[in-house]
Parts: sequence; C-alpha cells; structure tokens
Amino acid sequence: MYLIYGLLTLVFFLTASPYFGYQALRHRKYIGSFWQRLGYLPVSLNLDAEPSIWIHAVSVGEVLTARALLPGLRERYPSLRLFMSTTTMTGQQLARQNLQGLDGVFYFPFDLTFIVNRILRLVKPRLFIMMETEIWPNLLRACRRYGVKTILVNGRISSRSYPHYRVIRRLFCSVLENVDQFCVQGDESGQRLINLGADPKRVTVTGTLKFDSLEPAAARPALQTRDRVLRYFRISARRFVVVAASTVRGEEAPVLRAFTRIKRSTSDALLIIAPRHPQRFDEVVQMAELVGFSVARRTDLPIDTEPRVDVVVLDTIGELARLYQVATVVFVGGSLVDRGGHNILEPAIFGKPIVFGPRMQNFKEVAETFVASNAACQVRSGRELEETLPALLNDPVRRAGLGAAARALVESNRGAKERTLEVIQNLLPLAASETFARVVRPSRFAQ
Repeated sequence: MYLIYGLLTLVFFLTASPYFGYQALRHRKYIGSFWQRLGYLPVSLNLDAEPSIWIHAVSVGEVLTARALLPGLRERYPSLRLFMSTTTMTGQQLARQNLQGLDGVFYFPFDLTFIVNRILRLVKPRLFIMMETEIWPNLLRACRRYGVKTILVNGRISSRSYPHYRVIRRLFCSVLENVDQFCVQGDESGQRLINLGADPKRVTVTGTLKFDSLEPAAARPALQTRDRVLRYFRISARRFVVVAASTVRGEEAPVLRAFTRIKRSTSDALLIIAPRHPQRFDEVVQMAELVGFSVARRTDLPIDTEPRVDVVVLDTIGELARLYQVATVVFVGGSLVDRGGHNILEPAIFGKPIVFGPRMQNFKEVAETFVASNAACQVRSGRELEETLPALLNDPVRRAGLGAAARALVESNRGAKERTLEVIQNLLPLAASETFARVVRPSRFAQ
C-alpha cells in the first residue's frame, strides 16, 4: 500500500510541476519555498543538530491554534528547540511575524521518503506534533523508523472527510498505527478515528485548543490605545462597524447588499471586508466600487485617522483578530458557500454578536454549541444574511445578549491546553527535575 501511495505522490508531484513553474514565473509564487519543500532547509536552522520538537500547522488557523501550546512546551522542555512548519505562505508569514518562542520556521516538505528523511536528519525531532488532521503516511513511517514520537493535536475528522477516509481505510489504518497519541476535539471525531483503525487506548478527548489560543479579553483593553493595527482604525464609539471575516467568492455580494440596506438608515456605517485569500484583494475592491461605495485598502489608510470611506478591504495578514475589537457585528465567512466555515471564537472573546451561514462543517461542534447557547446567529442563505445584519444593527439589546453569551461560552470552555500538554508529557517524559504532577482526563474510548 505504501508503494502505491508513494507512486501516486510522485506522479502528482511530476504532474503538478508545470503548474508550480507557471505560478513561479507568472506570479512569483513558490519560489522561496520550493527548495524547502524538497527538503533543502538552511543549515543554519539547526546548525548544531540539537534535538527538537517539530510542530506542523497547515495555515493561519492552525498556526494560531498552535500558539496556545508554545509557552507550555517551552516551559516543560527547555533543552529542546521548537520548530514549526506550514504549508501555505500566509501561515508561514504569520508564524514568522507573530509567534513568540519558536527557534525556526520552514515549509512542510513533499511527502516523499527521501525528502522527509532529509528533513528528519536536519531537524532532529524527538516529538512531531500534527495540528488537526495533518496525517502524512511517509513522514509518519519515517518518524517511527527514526524513533520520533508522534501526536495528533486538536484532531478532528469532519463529516465531509470521513467518507473519503473510509474508502481508503486499509491504508489509513496502517498509517494510524504510526501515530503514538491522538488528542481530539470531541467524542464524534474520536469515534471516527477508532472506526478508521486507531487504537482506542491512544485516543484522548481533550477538547478544542481554539478556546485556549485566545488571549483573555481582560488583558486587551489596556493595549488598545497603543495597538499598532487599531491606530489605522480610530473608530468613533458611535459608529456602526460591520466586519465580514475570511470571506470567499460568493459571499461578498450578499454582504455588500446587506450593507447597502444598512447605509440607507446609518449613513456613516463602515464595512471592513477581510477576504480569505490574498489573491482576491483586487477583486473585492472592484466589487465594492461597482456597487458605488467609496473603498480603501487597509495598506492605504493613514495612521491615527478614522477611515472616511464606506468600505475598507483588509489586504494584510494577521490583523483580523485585532480588528474584532472595533466591530459592532461580525459575519464569519466560508459558511454561506461549501467551504466548511471559519473560526468564530476570536470575535466571541471580545463579546461581539456573530453571524455565520449554514456550512460550518469544519467547526460543527463549536457552531452547534454557540447556536444552542444563543451565543451566535446562524442564517440559512445569503438572502437571510441581507435581512439579519441590518436587523442586528437596529437591535442593541439582542446584540448585547449575543455578545455576552459568546464571551461567557469561550471562558467556560478553556482547559484543552493543559489536557493536551499532559498527554504530550506522558508521551515524551520530562527529566526528573522537570516533572509536574498533573491529571489527564482519560479517553472515553479506552476499553
């Protein structure tokens, strides 16, 4: 089975090479990352071949989630270096610029045996941490061969991906044998992993790390006056601000229609649109201009001045979470179309009323909890979004109730970080002088 997987991976790599070459020549993409993806990391990354912990986070969301673990890992394993790999350029940029405590960041390699062997020899990991559902057969088998402990953290198997995994269950079962521990977000994901062949004794329900990755709201107000991002958004407290977060194609149109209705009654309202993909910044600017709005890019805003336009397109990476502070209401994208939704917890920590669409498969358990707790508003379509946003702006009592419930829900669900760190500590025991006495919630699935 591994031979078939290896051949398919190699065929894909060779087939996709012309595309990568075109993107490199036309759009300057992949040039800086290609050699790293082939396993040629800078020697300076780990010049003295020191042992390490390697964390892999695909993109922005996983990088932000992994942030919760870094202080605890540094505290427990001061003698090990901390490295992080990402798959996307946006994740790479965020990890390099916004995460403290990392000793190095690099691009995740292609999952070919000779490439991952080269990476392991340079990085020298004692522990490999995969965020969410990053399961790579050749890398995991190489980790087993090199004696590297492996753990899946904040794991989930979505309802959309589960049927596909079942089709390849025979291969997937052998791959899961090379994972030492699974820390999953909920019972459903845990049971799905077991159905796919994971050993129940290796599965622990730790909850979602996304709650713990958020900085407590109480720590933020004192920082607002000197927050670099907010200096470009000196918003009057009386001004209505709609933040459309992580939008994808097909979502900006209903957002703009809803905002058109809002402007009829609130002429100074501001819309901040944060497209999910950087390559769509120009497209979204043009869409807003065609509707007739005055538009500015975030990078064109003057500092220490309130934006005097109708729409701001956030054409930067890593600033969205800070801007939730100025929002009156937040729409979280990727949820009106079939993209599985995006993180609703970051606006929740600020006590903001949150609206999202029906397609929240990637955050199913969190979304259901928020709706059941009256901590968010779920719409069924773009047309319903067009009605809901103006209604919320005209109903301060409902906005306050949704926001307060959202913040309370976040605070009451913290704790996955400590449970996850305890599983890691059991997998990779500390030196005698670094031992901590803690208790882990055992797996509900162990027999």
